[in-house]
Amino acid sequence: MKNKYYAKFFREFLSRPRAVGALLPSSPQLAKRMVNSIDWNDVEVTLEYGPGTGAFTGQIIQQISPDSRFLAIELSPQFAQLLATQFPQATICNGNVADVESICAQHDIGQVDAIVSGLPWAVFHDQDQERYLDAMMTVLRKRGQFVTFGYLQGLLLPAARRFRRRLEKYFSNVEASSPVWSNFPPAIYYHCRR
Repeated sequence: MKNKYYAKFFREFLSRPRAVGALLPSSPQLAKRMVNSIDWNDVEVTLEYGPGTGAFTGQIIQQISPDSRFLAIELSPQFAQLLATQFPQATICNGNVADVESICAQHDIGQVDAIVSGLPWAVFHDQDQERYLDAMMTVLRKRGQFVTFGYLQGLLLPAARRFRRRLEKYFSNVEASSPVWSNFPPAIYYHCRR
């Protein structure tokens, strides 16, 4: 991601810290490792949650096939506009992931094969974690893939521990990565299969 977006990201964090969840965008190394963990041979429709300024978006575009579909849901109108300009090959929707089923329906998408999430799960209340995961399950196909991350220091928070246990309830397989030290702050990611 270009340095010119750091200031936008930081301003967005200051105005809505619980929605953004980080001072800086994810590193290219974290984005690459997360996106590369997906089995792309089995993906025709990809969904991205909370793309922010596009750290994961660019990596996803490099992996998807030309005839596949890619939809991103971004809560911030500023980020959504930035992404639409930066990535015209992606469909960027300004909305809430709780509304994923209706957003997908508006774009004639019934089921998705993979979801890449940049959402700050550890800062969400339990009810919101469940609401977003429940909504996700309405569109993620059986054996679909979900990948998301958490900051190492955040893994000590009760909400992060509950989120990890919640993943085990929603997915048949949950694998945690080794730390990505080059991210600030250092992070791990979860690769999940329904």
